[in-house]
Amino acid sequence: MASRISELIIPCRDPQGLAAFWCQVLDFVVLDPDDHGAVEIGPREGFGGLQPTLVFVPTAEPKAGQLRLHFDVNATDRDQDAELERLLELGARHADIGQSGDEPWYVLADPEGNEFCLLRARLS
Repeated sequence: MASRISELIIPCRDPQGLAAFWCQVLDFVVLDPDDHGAVEIGPREGFGGLQPTLVFVPTAEPKAGQLRLHFDVNATDRDQDAELERLLELGARHADIGQSGDEPWYVLADPEGNEFCLLRARLS
């Protein structure tokens, strides 16, 4: 027997706004907003599939420093440069975490400053 990651919990100041950003990035949908301000998003088939859902929970605490855990994303229907352009149009921005500039990936930040990487390989 083994365990599988089913949900990732992301504290943030604007759960609805961050959920909307990540829905566009990942082609996810809102699954379950709750009465306490949290918003769960995931694949259209819902909770329990191969991809974990993301739960954005409200916090008053600001993000401090570089995240110890981050997302890596890959384009599914375009090349890396076209996907970079799309992500920047959605509200991502370039982030500097000390990379050399020669990496085959881009380091970005979401609208609340959470770092993530756009990798080169295209996934289907």
